[in-house]
Amino acid sequence: MRLRLVALSGIFGAILLVCQIVMAPLPNIEVVTLLVILFTIVLGRYVGYTLAVFVLLEGLYYGFGLWWFSYLYIWLILAIVAFCFRKMESRLGWALLCGFYGLLFGTLSSFPTFVLSGFAVGVAYIVKGIPFDLIHAVSNFILALLLLPLLRKLLNRLMNAMQMGKPM
Repeated sequence: MRLRLVALSGIFGAILLVCQIVMAPLPNIEVVTLLVILFTIVLGRYVGYTLAVFVLLEGLYYGFGLWWFSYLYIWLILAIVAFCFRKMESRLGWALLCGFYGLLFGTLSSFPTFVLSGFAVGVAYIVKGIPFDLIHAVSNFILALLLLPLLRKLLNRLMNAMQMGKPM
């Protein structure tokens, strides 16, 4: 089963990148946050493989710019938070978590800017991104509210089928 989870983690990492690329034309509207949460609930600690594949593929696809360094910890923080709340059944609770994370995303992304460019540039980076963070928060909230129950049910069904060794 462990080998299946590692393989599934790699596939999930590729799915994250594809979803991100497909939704890239929409400013700060993405399903990656929701999927990282769902994959964490389903895979537990194996989600680390998913995140490693995703972040590596992102760097290979978009280039390894300054933004990439923040992705090394941003998605891990989300996975840790999701793991802590993995027993939560509230659709609204998950939607609020997704929305709050979208709101914080720009601030979390600013840490490399603070380190390399200083305090003033880091604050400017955060302030400049507030409109995008608001869009990110609202879209994350709505997507989680609408999609979380269905996707969670589908992923649980997939995991149950894998454990039984049966095709879906």
